Amino acid sequence: MVNFSHLCMVYFLLTRPNFMSDIIKHECGIALIRLRKPLSFYIEKYGTPTYALDKLYLLMEKQHNRGQDGAGVASIVLNVKPGYPYIFRERSVKTQSIPDIFKKIYKKFTKAQKHNPKEYLKGHWLNHNVPFAGELFLGHLRYGTYGGNSIDQCHPFIRKNNWRSRNLVVAGNFNMTNVDEQFDKLVSLGQHPKAKADTVTVLEKIGHFLDMENQRLFDMYNEQGYTNIEITELLSNNIDLQRVLQRACKDFDGGYVMAGLTGYGAAFVARDPAGIRPAYYYADDEVVVVASEKPAIKTAFDVEYDTIKEVSPAHALIIQRNGEVDEYQFTETLPQKSCSFERIYFSRGTDPDIYRERKQLGRLLTDNILQAVDYDLENTVFSYIPNTAETAFLGLTKGVDHFLIQQRKKAIISGELKLEEIEKVLTFRPRVEKLVLKDAKMRTFITDDKHRDYMVAHIYDTTYEVINKRVDTIVVIDDSIVRGTTLEKSIINMLEKLAPKRIVIVSSAPQIRYPDCYGIDMSRMHDFIAFRAALALLKDTQNQYLLEEVYHKCLDSSTLEIHKIQNHVKEIYAPFTYEQVSDKIAEIVKPKHVKAEVKVVFQTIDNLHIACPNHSGDWYFTGDYPTAGGNKVVNQAFINFMEGKGGRAYS
Repeated sequence: MVNFSHLCMVYFLLTRPNFMSDIIKHECGIALIRLRKPLSFYIEKYGTPTYALDKLYLLMEKQHNRGQDGAGVASIVLNVKPGYPYIFRERSVKTQSIPDIFKKIYKKFTKAQKHNPKEYLKGHWLNHNVPFAGELFLGHLRYGTYGGNSIDQCHPFIRKNNWRSRNLVVAGNFNMTNVDEQFDKLVSLGQHPKAKADTVTVLEKIGHFLDMENQRLFDMYNEQGYTNIEITELLSNNIDLQRVLQRACKDFDGGYVMAGLTGYGAAFVARDPAGIRPAYYYADDEVVVVASEKPAIKTAFDVEYDTIKEVSPAHALIIQRNGEVDEYQFTETLPQKSCSFERIYFSRGTDPDIYRERKQLGRLLTDNILQAVDYDLENTVFSYIPNTAETAFLGLTKGVDHFLIQQRKKAIISGELKLEEIEKVLTFRPRVEKLVLKDAKMRTFITDDKHRDYMVAHIYDTTYEVINKRVDTIVVIDDSIVRGTTLEKSIINMLEKLAPKRIVIVSSAPQIRYPDCYGIDMSRMHDFIAFRAALALLKDTQNQYLLEEVYHKCLDSSTLEIHKIQNHVKEIYAPFTYEQVSDKIAEIVKPKHVKAEVKVVFQTIDNLHIACPNHSGDWYFTGDYPTAGGNKVVNQAFINFMEGKGGRAYS
């Protein structure tokens, strides 16, 4: 049993002001290119041997938002004679990791052109003499949600073998909830993994079954009397990657898009059964390209959006050695729960669907915001937190405009207005100002709490003398509120300097209540302002006994079979309405010296699903996890909180 005084101490330590930013590290990005014709074709048509590299560079830069902790590029050269290298890789953890990698790669081509100008535009010579002069490329952008940030943690990872068809290169956007079980299975196979990490287990598990497939075919062809050299070629043309993935991935639990290159020239991109993580592809007679975001493909290859397809959940896009491409199912599907946070925050808003969805998220907040400002639009100023909330802000202003149009109709139809009143009604517009500006160059290197707190408060700046002091209400919309620290330490303090009557903070996302375990850096219960609010409400209502009850239910469930585990943390929020939690959040984030009334308005779950109908993954808001491993993780996260443990709840 957890001692009550210890529980109170844990609560104090974990709810005192911290100094984390609300910026969320999240899902990585991938980019894959397969040239479907010989290198000489692209040299002749485009006048350069770096056609694929140029496109890969653009694909990665246009997904830079998905990973800034490091990057990596790997390439396979097809049909190289024995004695020549055919697998190449560059990785970097420098601040500008993508340019750093490509500068090194392009330097190899510059050197080749300088010393061998007569051979430089000959595809066959380049294949055998210049690194990365291949037909198959895989790029990765890393956002480290856990662990360190060394070059060894950057994808792609390589599993080497002297048999060409057993070589494997893997990179991906994934987090597994059952790494411990996968690790144990590798050990039971007789392996000795070098680390207990999902990157290692994925590489070794797929690699193991690739070895098994090689051995199965080798034995079959050997019995048929083929020579070893003949078998090598037969393996390259007949390995069944669908079978490999079916065997390797059948018990994976998590959100993933895994991309792999084989030494013999085939490739795959496998997506999880619930479609949690995104993957898109385009194919024509020259190339096959895969990326985490559609706009990257659109920009790099200038193709129509409707020609860019989504990799189906539980399917792998498999590109054969001969360039043929198709989707193949490799595991049973689950109800599709594509990540809604992709639409709210992570992905670039240049995707037309995401742009429309973010505007809709803002528009759907209109009614709740009007209630929060008592419908006093004459004394209300609307603004947003830069930069990802800007699109939702446009939707909100459209919603307010629509409300005003309806009010104008009613007022005019009533026939009760005088001429000057009609003119006022027709010309009135909501007040929109750019109140919040982020100082992109400012960094808080000061480490002691007192002075760092002071610096954090000045990361944002504001526009002065546009607010009627103690008369106006300020409405500021952000894409999401996770920890609440930036609100408490910066935004509200800054807006208070304008002396408004009321500050309304609006989140285009619902309340974030539960940890993520599929690739977003939201893994600890005490990080969430909504959880802190629930704890405070339990204390206010003298229901803290629920913490002990839920703690023991979570402990008991840890011994159950994974499919029988329920999310017991939901019981912490059950006694309170959505509005009660929002009001308590407002109370927590309001500094004591602030005179303005502070309100916080969150998006509703129902409106989220209206705005993003095809991306119903909402587990961080509702606790409804798409895989069985999610319930296990959330319960363990609560156990960690109760026992005062840091770190995330899965390996």
